[in-house]
Amino acid sequence: MNLFNRLPGFDRAPAGLERVLLRRLPLIALAGTAIPLLCLLAVRLAAAWASSDAAARLAMTLEIALASVSILYWTTVFTVALGCLIVVIAKGPAYVADAYPVPDADAPLS
Repeated sequence: MNLFNRLPGFDRAPAGLERVLLRRLPLIALAGTAIPLLCLLAVRLAAAWASSDAAARLAMTLEIALASVSILYWTTVFTVALGCLIVVIAKGPAYVADAYPVPDADAPLS
């Protein structure tokens, strides 16, 4: 017994922008993560060099802001990846559903 019955004569849609995005997303995610990390490194070095209480508080505020920007970026990348996967699945082959007997097929209810 075949679990999935493909629709005969159905042409698959050609790959589009979703495949390009899926291939580039690892690099995009890595670059988008590296930029806040480099900023964080610069903030910590500047705070260590200044060695004042105000510089430490500013550095902590910027660390929290950079962490939130990173989390937002990862969420955005994940959402784009999920959307691309949905489009890839939707462009796949079509399947025929199993027959479902309708109980009132002979005399439909009005």
